[in-house]
Amino acid sequence: MNGVRAALLAALFTAACATPPAPPPASQDCAAWYRDLDAQVDRHGVRDAQARRVEGFAYLRVNRLLASLRDESAADAPKLRALVARMQALDLQGREAELANLGLGDAPASLVRARECGARLGEADLADPVARARLLERAAVPDDYSSAARFFGIYWLTRYPFFSGVRQYQEEVRASFQAQPVLPTRRYAPPAAPPISRAAQAEAIAGASTNPLGIPEPRGEALERLFAAHAPVFEVEQTGDYDRPGALGWRRGAGAPSVDPADPAVYRMAAWTRYRGRVLLQLVYTIWFSERPPSASLDLLSGSLDGVTWRVTLAPDGEPLVYDTMHPCGCYHLFFPTPRAQAVPAPASTLEWAFSPLSLPRVEEGERPVLRIATRTHYVERVTLSRADGGGTRYALRPYDALRSLPRPEGGRASAFGPDGLIAGSERAERWLFWPMGIDSAGAMRQWGRHATAFVGRRHFDDADLLEKRFVLRLP
Repeated sequence: MNGVRAALLAALFTAACATPPAPPPASQDCAAWYRDLDAQVDRHGVRDAQARRVEGFAYLRVNRLLASLRDESAADAPKLRALVARMQALDLQGREAELANLGLGDAPASLVRARECGARLGEADLADPVARARLLERAAVPDDYSSAARFFGIYWLTRYPFFSGVRQYQEEVRASFQAQPVLPTRRYAPPAAPPISRAAQAEAIAGASTNPLGIPEPRGEALERLFAAHAPVFEVEQTGDYDRPGALGWRRGAGAPSVDPADPAVYRMAAWTRYRGRVLLQLVYTIWFSERPPSASLDLLSGSLDGVTWRVTLAPDGEPLVYDTMHPCGCYHLFFPTPRAQAVPAPASTLEWAFSPLSLPRVEEGERPVLRIATRTHYVERVTLSRADGGGTRYALRPYDALRSLPRPEGGRASAFGPDGLIAGSERAERWLFWPMGIDSAGAMRQWGRHATAFVGRRHFDDADLLEKRFVLRLP
């Protein structure tokens, strides 16, 4: 934040010498239009929560990666312009989903208006030093922990028994990785696709990294080939329909989305992390199950919907550096480093840091991970590498962003996620016990960007420095 504060002070000093001009009428019209649109979005409860709105800048949204780039962009005009353009793009993505879910007949025209107004307001704010400084200061993402809940839950004291429970869970996970599997599995493999060499992957990543912020952002066919090359195989133990993965969607009259096991699908998206001034590409895959069934009459962890999110962080040469996984509730965050990722010790002994039940060998060209998923709990219990992905059921790879606006059988569209980023109906009884740790509705499924992954400490799945703090990476 030092750079942001410096930019703000400089802007205020400049503003003391001259009164900034009043915004032109066109900008005033755009601001009024945004206010009206936002009022409709909030009135109908269709706010998209994936990226955070920037207070006072209705045409901008920000995620944790872009927020981490503010300091270095403050005094670099090309970087600042690129940063604002990316925040505008995040807003347009969110508004596209919101407009579709509103069901307005003029949604395409409204999206065009949002694009034009965003460009106009962006130019005006970039030309105004006070607005620039205010924009950078406010382009932040608050964490997903409630300090008030931690205060009233006496977190400084209750974290110790909670951490003891975390330790017990970690020991159980280690034991499961060492146990001999006994239940049969059903194999779900990615769609057949032509192979892509490591050299071609490196070329695709390098060619997409020439923007001022150095963010590797392959698009189109290049990105699809990367998704196909690194998509995991899921071997799922099956003792009931709750172990059959499928597409997430709406049933007629339903108040919550459900899973269709007749349509096996995995939702993929690109993400990014930072490491020593470089931005690294990540590929994220999420598979959904209809429920986590109760294992006893009183099971605090059971409930509707469950899933597994799997992520690979790629080096610029296309080789995987580290894998990590969680459930879509933000729970059960595990790391699987390769020899190119050396773990950094935790700064405190009572802190959820980077639990790794298994280290993987170096991932050779043409290999992909195979995940064994436990019945009922859907815990990841084993990870291996394999060149073969055939056999079993082929799943479809679909955009994760499709979940932000899904068709309803009775007409119209709705997001799988609520305005708070949670999936309605997926609440767990554990939330009544775990609230002192500060996580809203612990155990509920939630949208990308809203995953707090530690009960003790503060950690998010999309923290821009998540890996930088926890591993020393070997990059080319």
